[in-house]
Amino acid sequence: MSQLVEMKCTPVSKSDSPLDDAQINRYQAEVPAWNLIQVEGEQRLQRQYQFKNFAEALSYANLVGRLAEAENHHPALLVEWGKVTVTWWTHAIHGLHLNDFIMAARSDQAYTVAA
Repeated sequence: MSQLVEMKCTPVSKSDSPLDDAQINRYQAEVPAWNLIQVEGEQRLQRQYQFKNFAEALSYANLVGRLAEAENHHPALLVEWGKVTVTWWTHAIHGLHLNDFIMAARSDQAYTVAA
């Protein structure tokens, strides 16, 4: 499992800069199942997780929600029958921060427990 899961999220201010391409590539290597996407000009991390039914998908989304609350860093969650799409980015800087990769790794770890 990625070393990212052991890290803690840090507060981010609007004066912080998003990660550059080299940093993104370095961290993405630790969470290779995540896709880089662009939404409204912002880079984001996104992954879809598969489940047997809606109840399992909802349970996983709630687990990710609890992890997000514990770190005060919140994703976009889309819950559908048999799947959950998780999208991480840092709103304050309109892009990606180390926190997003930490939470992506934790989302993956939670999936190994939930699936």
